[in-house]
Amino acid sequence: MTARTFSFELFPPQTPEGIEKLRVTRRQLAQLKPAYFSVTYGAGGTTRDRTLGIALEIQTEGQQVAPHISCVASTQASIREILEQYRAAGIRRIVALRGDLPSGTVEAGEFRYASDLVAFIRKEFGRALHIEVAAYPEYHPQARSAQDDLVNFKRKVEAGADAAITQYFFNADAYFAFVDECEAAGITIPIVPGIMPINRFSQLARFSDACGAEIPRWIRRKLESFGDDLASIRSFGLDVVTALCDRLLRGGAPGLHFYTLNQAGPTSTICQRLGL
Repeated sequence: MTARTFSFELFPPQTPEGIEKLRVTRRQLAQLKPAYFSVTYGAGGTTRDRTLGIALEIQTEGQQVAPHISCVASTQASIREILEQYRAAGIRRIVALRGDLPSGTVEAGEFRYASDLVAFIRKEFGRALHIEVAAYPEYHPQARSAQDDLVNFKRKVEAGADAAITQYFFNADAYFAFVDECEAAGITIPIVPGIMPINRFSQLARFSDACGAEIPRWIRRKLESFGDDLASIRSFGLDVVTALCDRLLRGGAPGLHFYTLNQAGPTSTICQRLGL
């Protein structure tokens, strides 16, 4: 069995204070020896320069980094330019996404789908970059059907994706059923579960409504019952997410990718409980 991959996602802060706080968070998370840190990319590339700066800084710290790159509102020239910068800095892993259109924008750019972006990167850079793509065990909220979503995912794999990271979920059965569907469709790349620690219920509910991730009724009702009791929310959240991770790993998941929201505490505690 190949080694499992454990990784942490960060987002580019908007302020100098946020950037300094992120450095502290990274130092704490680096003690867990992740395979890499990923760095998100705002809608339509709105955080492009900040994503680039943080990715390069992480690389100089001796950590592996996988910056996100999206095709929405991008040109072939702009994608080529930023990937040349990454390659020159020694970065060998990226996360290729379709991405979201910035508010008020209607033009998608020169790439329509993430599969177009993956194909372009393979054509321009060969095997110099390890490409991660997104997968959706509970299906993309804009997909016309479950089958359509699987076809779209397979298109990204056939274009040259090396591995996938899923949208977060709290139902392990959804992940295992999705992996089985992929294997039946001839998709053999590693599909790493995305994990969202539970810290604040209102924030989690907002994210989940936006991205189509289901919060099971029993979890939602329990979190609602705690009201403003943050300590109880966090304690319950740690129990739920640790149990989810344990089941995923026992079931053969090839690793875990944590959406840290730039906080070290919850992710570190879950990893420690799992003995990682």
